[in-house]
Amino acid sequence: MALTIRSPAFSDGGEIPVQHTCEGANASPPLAFGGVPPGAKSVALVVDDPDAPDPRAPRMVFVHWVLYDLPPGTAELPASVAPRALPPGTRAGRNDYGRTSWDGPCPPIGRHRYFFKLYALDAVLGDLGAVTKPGLLEAMKGHVLAEAQLMGTYQKSGR
Repeated sequence: MALTIRSPAFSDGGEIPVQHTCEGANASPPLAFGGVPPGAKSVALVVDDPDAPDPRAPRMVFVHWVLYDLPPGTAELPASVAPRALPPGTRAGRNDYGRTSWDGPCPPIGRHRYFFKLYALDAVLGDLGAVTKPGLLEAMKGHVLAEAQLMGTYQKSGR
């Protein structure tokens, strides 16, 4: 079975519900994981937007959430998961807002794509400090056993 990530809140390619964005409660969406391969010691999750700031002229990939060292048996993250309620051992990196928590979609213009990227790793990475996505990807080099992704979209109302 292949590594999978899905959300009961939206389908792959579907619209992320407003409660998971800056126009709503800014609550993390519920996520479900499956197919973590034998030999995996941890799982990492990165959520980013490659369409920033304008999908017609993207200039950067904006990072919304960075989690790593999730136990490989983690089957789900509930909606609105608080940092203290993450599975034991889970570590949070810094997003592009400078925080170690979920910050949902808040595109300034147009419909953006948000990629939820899940990685099964053959190692526990340990404390990387307030690591950002590039630092996490560097630490993961040579340790990725499998990858999966889920993509959702969002456009602010009236934009």
